[in-house]
Amino acid sequence: MRWAARPTARLRLFCFPYAGGGASVYRTWHEQLPEHIEVFAVQPPGRETRMAEKPFTRMADLVPPLADGLAPLLDKPYAVFGHSLGAGVAFELTRHLRRTGGELPVHLFVSGRQAPHLPSREERIHDMPDDVFLAGVRKLDGISPELFDHPELLELLLPLLRADFTMSEDHTYRPEHKLDMPITAFHGADDPTTREAEMAAWAAHTSAPFALRVLPGDHFFLRAEQRRLLSDIAGCLG
Repeated sequence: MRWAARPTARLRLFCFPYAGGGASVYRTWHEQLPEHIEVFAVQPPGRETRMAEKPFTRMADLVPPLADGLAPLLDKPYAVFGHSLGAGVAFELTRHLRRTGGELPVHLFVSGRQAPHLPSREERIHDMPDDVFLAGVRKLDGISPELFDHPELLELLLPLLRADFTMSEDHTYRPEHKLDMPITAFHGADDPTTREAEMAAWAAHTSAPFALRVLPGDHFFLRAEQRRLLSDIAGCLG
């Protein structure tokens, strides 16, 4: 989705949401980015405007149609940003495009998710009973905490949450050559789901420059620290 068209922009930024999230996560980003950057928020099936569609549970099933859907928009230089599960999607999409000869991003931004080659430290919860699953989600700070104030909305989102957590927990990293575009990793200083060293380990996946930015906040620092985050992104993209 594109919240504000910028036909004269010289670069596009594609943004991928976290588990349970949708394109609206990035609704206001264009307001704090310069005019030469046009923001596109990716809306995977099963959420918001695509609620009636079945969500994907496997990264390998999501990435090829995602690449096909984005292909017409890759006629300009572009960058990709993903938070949490979205960081994994952005990374695997980029590798898929390289394998298939697609246009590659000029910059990869990953946020709130440990480097993909590292083993997970967390207990698998996607196939637990509802109460155990939701308790695990809350403990992991895995979704926006405001959702727990709305039980009816939480129940509606439960199938999507399970699908997203299944995708995240079942995905198996397969080694490939390093990417040759810069990677910038963003980490919330108080994020219980990742450690600073685990975000720094993203450096292993690029032969180009790497940078780690540590911002105040927990797993959802991208909201409270949105202005600083977008200032960093804009600086990276010139």
